[in-house]
Amino acid sequence: MPRSTNSINALPPEALAMLKNLGLRLRARRLAGNMTLEQAAERLLCSPTTYRALEGGKPTVSLGLLAHALWLFGRHEDIEQLSPLDIGMLGNKRSQRARPTSKGIGNDERDF
Repeated sequence: MPRSTNSINALPPEALAMLKNLGLRLRARRLAGNMTLEQAAERLLCSPTTYRALEGGKPTVSLGLLAHALWLFGRHEDIEQLSPLDIGMLGNKRSQRARPTSKGIGNDERDF
């Protein structure tokens, strides 16, 4: 039975079309490499059904499998282009956890 979540059900048509096109490009790369669907699935350690879902642009396929497929076809650097980040957006500060406002018992709370 296919998985269904609110986030998958809420995907806009444009996002679904992009996934479908990505699946078609993966299929073209597989065929260009003279690889059967079963061979690709075996190399990616998934079932042929799961790989077929990837090529079909199904949004339920894991991001890890997509990354593995891009690596298999020599296109793993393409993942960097999905959402490029301007290094200036990061700033010079490291991300820090929020610190608690009070650290234990204050001097005015000690009764000895």
